[in-house]
Amino acid sequence: MLTLLKMKTLDQLKIGESAVIKSFSQRDLALKFMEMGCLPGEKITLTNIAPMGDPIAIEVSGYQLSMRKKEASTVLLEE
Repeated sequence: MLTLLKMKTLDQLKIGESAVIKSFSQRDLALKFMEMGCLPGEKITLTNIAPMGDPIAIEVSGYQLSMRKKEASTVLLEE
């Protein structure tokens, strides 16, 4: 029997949690993220969540980056 594993995504992190980027689920956003330093193998840390829950802020490659939760849900993380 084949079991599908649910990958953890960036929008599921809690403030202060870190993870490593594994890949991206949407090709059109992948290039945008990679141009901003979100490369596979790069460590990221969720640093802030806006009061209404969107957008979020992460630390990656030594700087802060903000993004919508919908975009963050396309960033797949290593467990």
